Amino acid sequence: MLDLSSVGPASRASRVLADYGADVIKIAPTHKKGAAQIRPPFHTYGAGRGMRRMRLDLKAAGGVDVLRRLVAKADVLIESYRPGVVDRLGIGYQALRAANPRLVYCSTSGYGQDGPYSQWAGHDINYLAIGGFLACTGPRADGGPPIPGATVADSAGGGMHAVLSILAALVKRSLSGEGAYLDVAATDGVLSLMSLSIDQYLAAGEVAGPGQTLLTGKYAFYDLYETRDGKWLSVGAIEPHFYASLCKRLGLEEYAAHQMTEDKQDEIRAAFRRVFKQRDRDDWVAELAPNDTCVAPVLSIPELVDDEHLKARHTFMQAEHRQHGRFRQVAPILAGGVREQPTHCVPDPDQTETRSILEQSGFEPNEIEDLLTSTAVE
Repeated sequence: MLDLSSVGPASRASRVLADYGADVIKIAPTHKKGAAQIRPPFHTYGAGRGMRRMRLDLKAAGGVDVLRRLVAKADVLIESYRPGVVDRLGIGYQALRAANPRLVYCSTSGYGQDGPYSQWAGHDINYLAIGGFLACTGPRADGGPPIPGATVADSAGGGMHAVLSILAALVKRSLSGEGAYLDVAATDGVLSLMSLSIDQYLAAGEVAGPGQTLLTGKYAFYDLYETRDGKWLSVGAIEPHFYASLCKRLGLEEYAAHQMTEDKQDEIRAAFRRVFKQRDRDDWVAELAPNDTCVAPVLSIPELVDDEHLKARHTFMQAEHRQHGRFRQVAPILAGGVREQPTHCVPDPDQTETRSILEQSGFEPNEIEDLLTSTAVE
C-alpha cells in the first residue's frame, strides 16, 4: 500500500491497515519540497509503527515515473491532496490505472471530489458542523455548539470510512479482478454516523437537537451526573429493566414507573442529581456498574491510561524514541489486531527505506543510483 499523506484521515486509515498487516510505504516529498507536507509530532499515528518510508519529488523529472512503477506492484494507493491536484501532477486514478488496472485508489478529502464545497479548506470541526453532529450535541455555556473532545470526522468519518471502503474494494476485486476509485469524504462519513437522527427527521419530521430526543438528553435516564468529589458519571439506562434497577439502587423506586413520562423528567433529573451528589464517583461505580444499571465513569485521559480494564485488555504498548525516551502508545486495538506487541523503536524522521523499496519494485542498481543522485528520491 502506498500512502501519500502526512496527516488526517488518510494517515489514520494507513495506520489501521498497517496494524492489520498491510505493507504500508509512506511517501513524503523530498527535503527541497518539504514545505508541501506537515511533519506531525513524533508520537502521532502510532509513531510510524510497522511502516516503511521513502521520499519522492513528484515535480522532478522521473519522479512521477517512479511512482507509476511502484503502483504497478501495489494493491492500494491513498492520497489526501485537494481535489484536482493529483490529476495536475499526473498521478490521478486514470493515469495510474493504466499502470495497474487492479489498483484500489482512495482519495480522501473533507467534502468530496465534486460538489460546490469540494475546494473548501477545512478541518474536523468544519465537517462535524456540516454533517449535523455539532447541532445535535449539548450546548456549551454560551449556548453555542461545543468543540468535541475527539476528532470524530477525521477518525471515524474519514479514516475508518476509508479503511472500510478499501477493504470492501479489495474483496470486490478478488471476485471481479478490477480495481476501484474511492472518493472518501469525511463529511459523508459524518452523515453516516448521524444517520439515525437524519433519518428520524426525514421520516418523521423530528429534529434531534440537544435535549430533543432520547439519545440527545430528553430523558433523565440518558444523561451525565456530577458526584460528591466533582467527578462525573454517565448514565444510559435505556431498557426498562436497567432503568428499574438504577432507580432501586438509588433509592428512587417511586420513579421506576415514570421512565418516559415527559412531565416528570425535570423532577427525576433533579432527584438523580441530588442522590448522585451524596457519594464519590468511584463509590457509585462500584455500586452500580456491575448491577445492570448502564452506569460508567467519565474518565480523563490520565485516568484511562491506567484503568484496570483497559490495561487488562493490553490496550497500550511500549515505544522508544532516541531523543524522547520510552513512552506508551495506543496498541493495535481494533478487532483482529495483535495487541501484545514488542517495544516499537521509533525511526528517525529523516530515515527512509528508499533503496530497498526500489529494489523490491524491480529498479536496477544503476537506476537507483541515478535517481538518488538527481534527488528525485531520497
